[in-house]
Amino acid sequence: MALLWLRDVRVIFVVTVLLWIVSYRDIVKLNKRVLKSIFLFNAGISLGYVALSFFKDVDVLSFLVYINLKVYLLTYFVFWFFKRVDMIEFFSFSKELSYLLSISLSQIVSYKKTYEDFRLAYKARVIKRLRDREKGFIGRVFDFFLQKALKDAKERSLAMKARGFF
Repeated sequence: MALLWLRDVRVIFVVTVLLWIVSYRDIVKLNKRVLKSIFLFNAGISLGYVALSFFKDVDVLSFLVYINLKVYLLTYFVFWFFKRVDMIEFFSFSKELSYLLSISLSQIVSYKKTYEDFRLAYKARVIKRLRDREKGFIGRVFDFFLQKALKDAKERSLAMKARGFF
């Protein structure tokens, strides 16, 4: 929570370096995961601020460094924290949170297995990498998961309502 209150770029950088030192064994692996997960978000936000800076007289460089470094720090910290802490043990203090976590984890595992099945089925049916077919495949899989998520959310909300969560 204290990481959210940091405003000075130098302090954010020092905390980032300290976090790198603490996670020295996993630094490369964590950096890859962090950069993969925030690249599109940071690129989109950065381009938006650069475009906005043309219309207003704003020092965009210092803000871009600040916001990108802060997003990196927060994401790195979250990945590092949950690599060290077992989520099930972390939320074991509350019966309700444990129940919600188990529902979420079971849904994640189910979706991951279904996606892997789709990917392997596609791979088995296509000899070459055909980009046109790949786009259609990705669209159909996305549509499937969207429909599945809506249906599952409705079922789970009814189940939670029956158990007194709402």
